[in-house]
Amino acid sequence: MNPMDRKELQAKILDLKRARNALILVHNYQVMPVQEVGDFIGDSLELARKATEISKPLIVFCGVRFMAETAKILNPEAKVLIPRPDAGCPMADMITRDDVIELKARYPDAVVCSYVNTNADVKAETDVCCTSANAVEIVRNLDAKRVIFTPDRNLASFVSKQVNTEIIPYDGYCYVHTRFRPEDIELSREAHPDAIVLVHPECDPEVADQADEILSTSGMLRYARSSPAGEFIIATEEGLIERMRKEMPEKRFFSAGIAHFCFNMKKIRLEDVYRSLVEEIYEIKIDPEIMDNARNSLQRMISLTA
Repeated sequence: MNPMDRKELQAKILDLKRARNALILVHNYQVMPVQEVGDFIGDSLELARKATEISKPLIVFCGVRFMAETAKILNPEAKVLIPRPDAGCPMADMITRDDVIELKARYPDAVVCSYVNTNADVKAETDVCCTSANAVEIVRNLDAKRVIFTPDRNLASFVSKQVNTEIIPYDGYCYVHTRFRPEDIELSREAHPDAIVLVHPECDPEVADQADEILSTSGMLRYARSSPAGEFIIATEEGLIERMRKEMPEKRFFSAGIAHFCFNMKKIRLEDVYRSLVEEIYEIKIDPEIMDNARNSLQRMISLTA
């Protein structure tokens, strides 16, 4: 798409958004043209909070399916659309509701904490959700001796190093973040010796151990904005790095090794957003009982987060 076509389509989307009284929520990993039409861009925690504040009747969620489900769960009266129904999350699909039920039977004294990167039926069997931004805070505030942590083993490892609680991890992972290797950090430091290394907690522990800071995507943005440093090495999905470069042109941002992409996040294009608004298609629908139970775990997360 040439720049003129892009601008024209973005203008049509914004006009249609106003006509439909809609809100467009966009995750940090979306392609830049989609980020540019968003009313709000953020990570999972920020978008979950925003969903509780929304009074619009129509939400177009530019992210993967579990995120759109979260918006629907927290705002059940709204009509929530996802521009690409095939934009799923492989990590979310690594754990099922039956898996959680089995874990609860095996560890009846444990509290279940599930990453927000899970499908609605898993959240319905969960005591409390968390995100990469608040996982440590959530576990600390649970005042529990044992916590079943699903589905990301690397986020579980990150949390376990900072709490006194016994963490029982599930063996899920993010295929994007596990592509970063320790040698990527080493070579990046050699190339940019003055840069600060920021690593997402979904990366393998061997990578996280080499970080200057381990942060969620929103944490990386805040850190880079407030830091006097002028160069940063970033170990997360390339979409965030594009946002950083656009919002902080006076600073330099490098991927740790080659850029890594979430192919599901990148499925959504401007054409998909436009068509979703025009036809109001690909509505998120969830069984009411599952939605009610899932809402409890999400609202508990929000209540336990400062």
